[in-house]
Amino acid sequence: MSFPVTRLRRLRRTDALRGMVRETRVTPSDLIQPLFVRAGSGPATPIGSMDGQFHHSIETLVDEAAAVHTAGVPAVILFGLPDHKDEAASSAYDDEGIVQMALRALRLAVPELVLITDVCLCQYTSHGHCGVVRDGRVDNDITLELLAQTAVSHAQAGADIVAPSDMMDGRVRAIRAALDGDGLSETAIMAYSAKFASAFYGPFRDAAHSTPQEGDRRGYQMDPANANEALREVLLDIEEGADMVMVKPAMPYLDVIRRVREETLAPIAAYQVSGEYAMLTAAARDGLLDERAAALEALTAIKRAGADLIITYHASRAAAWLA
Repeated sequence: MSFPVTRLRRLRRTDALRGMVRETRVTPSDLIQPLFVRAGSGPATPIGSMDGQFHHSIETLVDEAAAVHTAGVPAVILFGLPDHKDEAASSAYDDEGIVQMALRALRLAVPELVLITDVCLCQYTSHGHCGVVRDGRVDNDITLELLAQTAVSHAQAGADIVAPSDMMDGRVRAIRAALDGDGLSETAIMAYSAKFASAFYGPFRDAAHSTPQEGDRRGYQMDPANANEALREVLLDIEEGADMVMVKPAMPYLDVIRRVREETLAPIAAYQVSGEYAMLTAAARDGLLDERAAALEALTAIKRAGADLIITYHASRAAAWLA
């Protein structure tokens, strides 16, 4: 009988051996924690559609952000829930808006934490779309002006990175020009470059109170079937001045992450979105899988596909698991 000379199992025999030859490693410094901040005071309130996630007042947000930083996660991305919405999304670029006030509080309380802000209008418009609606359609070019104002106001309040998620054409160029023109050239842009019109956003829209009142976002978010177009979006955003690019969602689009990795040297973020998180937590709650093992496996897959950074609702818990 002929026995194999090459036995790949030799290096799988113990934890120590497996660790020595591990090709992909997820560390806490790869992770970004999303946080939701609302107007008003009082304790944090649970988000029903997302186990373990909360709507924070600024006071509880500061405490949570400090805990995230202590866990070893270097950055948070903020989503604001304003107390006023209108057709012009005026709360988005108000210097006393909820995100702007939260940024100033966080900058004082946790100065080493990297502060990223979602730049979009959907949470701030009365109709729930990501831009100004004219004649039943989102007007791309008018929206650019408001997005640029919003990004500048976030940077002035202390944001290190602004992250436009609206998917308007030309918004990276508009934001870069506005930041540079206001003396904010050191503020980085993390572009939601390949953001797909995904069914996996449902829990987030409940959490952010941002469901469109009419229609949907397929007219500006990407068709899930298109990978070549995703590369075009990424390369355009880099040309316009993006410092980092993003693929969203993550797990259903691992092939897109890999293709983006092969086409660019820019840092790549991937967003493990609310629906991905909710599936894991729901299955764990029902005893169908081990949440820790499944979450870390999913994060490893995203990193293996080529992501440098992962935005995930598991960030602070995953950092503790990885410690």
